[in-house]
Amino acid sequence: MKKREIFLVDDHPIISEGLEQLINQENDLHVCGSATDAAMAMKSIRIKRPHLVIVDISLGGKSGIELISEIKHYFPDIRILVLSMHTQALVVDRAMRAGAKGYVQKGEATNVIIKAIRTVLSGNIYFSSTISRTLLSSFYSSKKGQNDQALIETLTQREFEIFQLIAKGLSSGDIAGTLNISAKTVDAHREKIKEKLGVKNSRNLYVYAAQWLNSVG
Repeated sequence: MKKREIFLVDDHPIISEGLEQLINQENDLHVCGSATDAAMAMKSIRIKRPHLVIVDISLGGKSGIELISEIKHYFPDIRILVLSMHTQALVVDRAMRAGAKGYVQKGEATNVIIKAIRTVLSGNIYFSSTISRTLLSSFYSSKKGQNDQALIETLTQREFEIFQLIAKGLSSGDIAGTLNISAKTVDAHREKIKEKLGVKNSRNLYVYAAQWLNSVG
């Protein structure tokens, strides 16, 4: 039996190692490689051409969502499954729009992950039960929540990443370190975010972001 090749992208090697052991126990699946960031992933994917790539959203440098878009641009036949701790509806939506075909929360049971892999490999879409509940809850949210969601959707992917980190209370320096960009660049993005959301100052931006994170978390 020819095994389906799977490539893993996660900036925590221990998670990739555990996932690799899990997948390689299956008779028809095989992990052909792994990477800790988007640049390394693209180099390997060009060579290995796996059937499926499992991607985390949080990566150093280029985000998982940006990586998904890049993979689909160059290799449209490669299927993509997201395995991430981020369960916010807007994050899921962005990942799926970028080209992912499934989304599973980290920490799900092993049988759920294997089911997700097989479902996406077969050409179908898969959401774990946690993600499905999140999407349904978002769909039936309040009018104010829908208005906030519409404003947040105007943010670019990089702005949205910074917005999420602001919600967690990170300073510009901390955000710069997390995303491997300069603090000056972070501050420029902050100004654009405030403009798009109609927020006057950094304090109000933090309150706005923290309330949003609490509502979706």
